Amino acid sequence: MQINRQRLLNDIEKYALYGKDERGGITRPAFSKPEMQVRELFIKELKDLELEVSVDPIANIWGRLKGSGEKNGTIVIGSHLDTVPNGGKYDGALGVLIAKEVMTTLMENKVTLQHDLEIVSFTAEESNDFGFSTLGSKTFAGKLTKEDLIHVSDSQGTLLKDAVRSAGGDLYKLDEMKKDRKEKKAYVEVHIEQGKRLESHNLSIGIVEDMVGVYRTCVYLKGEANHSGTTMMAHRSDALAAASEMVLAVEEICRADETDLVGTVGQLFVEPNAVNIVPGEVNFVLEIRGENDARMDLVIQAIEEKWQKILAARGVTMEQNLMVKQKPIRMDEDIVTILRETADELSEPYTVFPSMAVHDAAHMASFTKACMIFVKSIDGRSHCPEEYSKPIDIEKAANLLLNGLIKIDAKLSKEAQAINE
Repeated sequence: MQINRQRLLNDIEKYALYGKDERGGITRPAFSKPEMQVRELFIKELKDLELEVSVDPIANIWGRLKGSGEKNGTIVIGSHLDTVPNGGKYDGALGVLIAKEVMTTLMENKVTLQHDLEIVSFTAEESNDFGFSTLGSKTFAGKLTKEDLIHVSDSQGTLLKDAVRSAGGDLYKLDEMKKDRKEKKAYVEVHIEQGKRLESHNLSIGIVEDMVGVYRTCVYLKGEANHSGTTMMAHRSDALAAASEMVLAVEEICRADETDLVGTVGQLFVEPNAVNIVPGEVNFVLEIRGENDARMDLVIQAIEEKWQKILAARGVTMEQNLMVKQKPIRMDEDIVTILRETADELSEPYTVFPSMAVHDAAHMASFTKACMIFVKSIDGRSHCPEEYSKPIDIEKAANLLLNGLIKIDAKLSKEAQAINE
């Protein structure tokens, strides 16, 4: 059984019209006008498929295809429809549209699973003006509460509760999702890789066995601002020069690590940021991502030790504020095995590796079996108009999900039967 490739490609192009901008990309942030429009389109198309459609309290969109009724609970497939500013047409939307195509193919072939099958489009997966990424899945997983969200507003003063309400949700009813979580038996998400690992090995698809841990700390450096002409080099406590050395130390230490670990300083704020003043203060954010928690700790420790030497030599002081320390997340071994076996049966080469980005699957994995399938990204490009995955690679990933779902359904049924016996 195979999906209809041309129908899926037509869907991708159609959805890409929503939020298309003058720079050639797609700007469709959560709760924006184009995102609301694409929500309406998606809901209409789910209803056209005669699915049971609902919007939950955090405004996630769900469509349910009834199973045989032999087993309780649902298997969920999907991703998200929002984008970053001037992003591409594949990140997120590809996973949702593949899920819709898979459901359509099952219906056309009159294949009925023992469990209900659900498609989901999660709200606000991308970073947004409200300060939350993976908002929909994180809240559905119970990691964010009404108290966390009810007073949140964006830079224009719009309250998150009002934005969610405009999308069909209701923050005051978040507790109602507890019972919904219990019925989710598995979640599988297809996503573009957003890197070059598959392309470098000439592979179309990858199966994600775990999701990296993320460590972020905000670093505050204080030196001494002074006149750039009258302050001799030996008399300076230059916060920016110290920060520069510290950034290079991060790169050096992370390059030396032999695992799939990465370190980044992608944001700096310099004060007073004037041409003729020695910088007195610098703030920046350090991010470390890795698949091994112990290894991450060793790298962070090595960075801290190197930093202290730099600071002492330059007469600069440091304070830190830990922002995130998320442990690596293991995907479900049974589903990984099923997808590997399915790929073998389809004679499709693949690799198994960690996801270096955090996706909705990370939060679904906190309460149910979860896994991801990655599609090759050409040149590793993502979050930009040049983002591209070839039709053949997309088709292979979709067929892997389609045929893997049937096996996942059977596996879950056997597990439920064994428990009942």
